[in-house]
Amino acid sequence: MTGERAATGESGTSSRPPAPAGTDVLAALPSDLPAVERRAVAPPGFTAGATTCGIKANGRPDLALVRTTGGPAAAAAVFTTNQVAAAPVQASRTNLAVTRPAGRGDGSDHFGRAEAVIATSGCANAATGLAGLADQVAIAGAVATHLGVDPLAVLSLSTGVIGTRLPVARVVAGIATLAAGGLAAGEPGLAAAAEALRTTDSVVKAATAIVAIPGPGGEPVRVTVSGIAKGVGMIHPRMATMLAIVLTDAAVDPATLHGLLRAATVRTWNQLSVDGDTSTNDTVLLLASGAAGAEEVLPGSAAAMALGGAIEAVARSLARQQAADGEGATTLVTCQVSGARDDVDARAVARSVVASSLVKAAVHGRDPNWGRIAGAAGNARLGEVRLLETAGLAHAEACARAGSPAFVDPERMRIAIAGHHVYDGPTGGPVPFDRAAARAAMEGPEVLVRLDLGLGDGTGEAFGCDLTEQYVIENAEYTT
Repeated sequence: MTGERAATGESGTSSRPPAPAGTDVLAALPSDLPAVERRAVAPPGFTAGATTCGIKANGRPDLALVRTTGGPAAAAAVFTTNQVAAAPVQASRTNLAVTRPAGRGDGSDHFGRAEAVIATSGCANAATGLAGLADQVAIAGAVATHLGVDPLAVLSLSTGVIGTRLPVARVVAGIATLAAGGLAAGEPGLAAAAEALRTTDSVVKAATAIVAIPGPGGEPVRVTVSGIAKGVGMIHPRMATMLAIVLTDAAVDPATLHGLLRAATVRTWNQLSVDGDTSTNDTVLLLASGAAGAEEVLPGSAAAMALGGAIEAVARSLARQQAADGEGATTLVTCQVSGARDDVDARAVARSVVASSLVKAAVHGRDPNWGRIAGAAGNARLGEVRLLETAGLAHAEACARAGSPAFVDPERMRIAIAGHHVYDGPTGGPVPFDRAAARAAMEGPEVLVRLDLGLGDGTGEAFGCDLTEQYVIENAEYTT
């Protein structure tokens, strides 16, 4: 185990091999992802900062800015699939399309170049029509003016209440303050930006991983991947499930960077669910400055594998932090599935378990009710065509399998809750277990639910949280 790994680990599920013969089939899945530290460190090539400009009524920081220091950086993104896409999502999609390298990608591939990211917190600027979009464009224009960059190279993030417009004059004044000396390299600037992203988040969310990539002469060069995120409510797996900014000093072209981000998203943020609602503003941005001095990362290379692992490790850590901090939550719920026909089925089953209100309520009550888990597994269905293609399926197979049930056989399935084996299909089903001990094991900050489907080598995991009374209270009074 590596990194800040706890019960199931902060290191991920990438390229998991089958368990060796004789090992416990319901033990936590192994990981080969790099170690992660929970801190934000702007890699070389970036500065960042934050300030208070009056969007939030509580007077807390609400404006964050990230800029490149060596000209345009390669940029890639995944966005919400909610049809009520917020103005910042629309603006960023457009700018990436304009700056995309000629002849690369299409309307569903979001990559290009960027010189700055502006993030506002406290107002979603969603469902605000053309006026809201004009506000977003004006804010990006102010960033361009004050930083001396191309307005089409400015990407935007917003979070907060839907249906309210941004106070443009206040935001522009805040941009001027940051541009005049409020941006810093290293940890202080990006940590401040992470703080400013928060709305109902109770803690800052940050993660950093470091890997070695060959330099021009073949010598290893230290490459940093660091990310910040917000989001603890209105979260459900659909392409991206909150706001996140991930930065690296690796040298990568935009299309390759997008491929690495999509692959990481499939196994991490698309496997995150707090309440079953996909936001209007979901955005993950990944920028690469190239300032580390390592060789260019080419598709399919060893360097791509190393960088992709670091991106996935950071994404996984941020996703787990978001699930653990879900609105009103007391417990992180991790579901790991092995023995599926393939990884797509395994991920669908894991998502279904962590998204189940009945499972979430049982975890909150410390009730080792395996029937809820079995029922949720049996309800698992694969996503839509677009999501399956992102997961690596060919178009024809994605069309054939979209919306279909994940294959589950109760006579082959095994279930464990918090380390207690509770169901074993091959030996007849229910397994006698010490219920009091299982309840006690569920008292920790994380509950691991393990399923082995007994059908193949497919693995996957998903992250969620318990459902509490406080969640209802927070969302019943969200705008009042």
